[in-house]
Amino acid sequence: MKVEKVFLGIDVGTGSARAGIFTAAGKMLGSANHPIQIWKLAPDFVEQSSEDIWHACCKSVHKALKLSGVRPDVVRGIGFDATCSLVVLDADNRPLSVSLTGKAEQNVIVWMDHRAISQAEKINRMRHVVLRYVGGVISPEMQAPKLLWLKENLPASWKRAARFLDLPDYLTFRATGNDTRSLCTTVCKWNYLGHRGLNGKGWDAGYFRKIGMGDLAEEKFRRLGQRIRPMGEKLGEGLTEKSAREMGLSAGTPVGVSIIDAHAGGLGVLGASLTMEKGVRAALNTRLALIDGTSSCLMAASEMPRFIQGVWGPYFSAMIPDFWLTEGGQSATGALIDHTMHSHPAIHELQEISNKTGETIYGLLNRRLEELRRKNKFTHLSELSRNLHIQPDFHGNRSPRANPSLRGMISGLSLSVSLDDLAIQYLATIQAVAYGTRHIIETMNGKGYAIKTLMACGGGTKNPVFLREQADITGCDLILPKEPEAVLLGAATLGSVAGGVHTSVLEAMCRMGRPGMRIAPHSDHIVEYHDKKYRVFHAMHKNFLYYQKMMQ
Repeated sequence: MKVEKVFLGIDVGTGSARAGIFTAAGKMLGSANHPIQIWKLAPDFVEQSSEDIWHACCKSVHKALKLSGVRPDVVRGIGFDATCSLVVLDADNRPLSVSLTGKAEQNVIVWMDHRAISQAEKINRMRHVVLRYVGGVISPEMQAPKLLWLKENLPASWKRAARFLDLPDYLTFRATGNDTRSLCTTVCKWNYLGHRGLNGKGWDAGYFRKIGMGDLAEEKFRRLGQRIRPMGEKLGEGLTEKSAREMGLSAGTPVGVSIIDAHAGGLGVLGASLTMEKGVRAALNTRLALIDGTSSCLMAASEMPRFIQGVWGPYFSAMIPDFWLTEGGQSATGALIDHTMHSHPAIHELQEISNKTGETIYGLLNRRLEELRRKNKFTHLSELSRNLHIQPDFHGNRSPRANPSLRGMISGLSLSVSLDDLAIQYLATIQAVAYGTRHIIETMNGKGYAIKTLMACGGGTKNPVFLREQADITGCDLILPKEPEAVLLGAATLGSVAGGVHTSVLEAMCRMGRPGMRIAPHSDHIVEYHDKKYRVFHAMHKNFLYYQKMMQ
């Protein structure tokens, strides 16, 4: 097949780096991934290496090029997305330790790291007006608390640091030598006020002085970034000679300003079936992007800012230029489902069956649930969890309760440790995650959204039980993208804009995103069933707070 121009999307998740090559119409020609190292040396401490991450990106690109069969010179643009992790470099752009071990290679505080809970609490007590633009409450997963932790606990690294970067911006800096920061990363994670303007105009010096980092303001935010630009804008002269050699690409290939991984997923799904006609803006108000992975992000775009307590944003131009982004999230979704399975005694028996049959443990559990449904003569397998309830905040609550100190609860356990018991706990966990989604949607719809469609992508969307429970519990139509690797596609849209093939991010997401399978919610007695369990979901939260207060 003759291909005249393609675009490369590079996505760095929590456990691996991936590369995908796409046509201008959004068709993927090849993709590959490479694992990245992670250190968990203490509770709430999660670290990585920027060098290891870059190496994984290069390996993935080499593999993707080989699998796709396209020549390097055919790649007309590159887009990067990554987790919103904190990268620290010294004056020679070498890794600088963020670890209590002092090891330089451990220079990345991963997004899910919660070491800065006390710093986040300190910042929230200040009640600065800047916090209006993060749902009223800053999270320890954002960068200001992490920076404050670094200053207070590793002062030598703080003083030696020449650059504090969000991981997506580190990747474009490494690729091009151009230290431009993204509106997406700075607005969503660094308290930059994008509606005040580009190129440093959105840094609030008073805020940083008040929370104890006035030195950043005194140096005019040099280490946080003085050049801040919209996603997809071409960076300088493109790939450097060195980076091109490392990636197996052509020097000078255009590179677009970066984006956070979940937000790339938003670009990959929200434009599906839409055109650049007049109705696109109204349609976006009814859609929510659900990007499911280790955690989940739920994102919607609007023409006007919507201030929603406990839901991040409103963020100006942080996903789609000139639109305000509202971002809900769940701190543990895929991670919670895995935790439920792997902490249950029957997991060893399940794994043995999986090894013998070649079927995944998810597939085995889904099949067992269907057998149990038939045995109990239920219409829906959802009914199997009638007496088992899970409150899903095992790693705190990101939205809309915005409380990292919350923990999970389980009600209805028996002495059984059978495979059937594991299957039902697995189902109840999936449902708990979906009740969290419903809570976020209800909160957003109460502030002006009219969300009735979930545009879903990510790991969970490969699981039919997960998809069915999300549709039935939220009451929303659930649409999957034609291209399953929607996050990679979203990154590639930025490459298409940087390469000049699409004139804007909005145009690129509409032209490259295509809808796939649709799942409609059931409208029978299961609606009342989930309404009851949803009331239990809220009651369990109130009970947890009551117990917490009793033990103070």
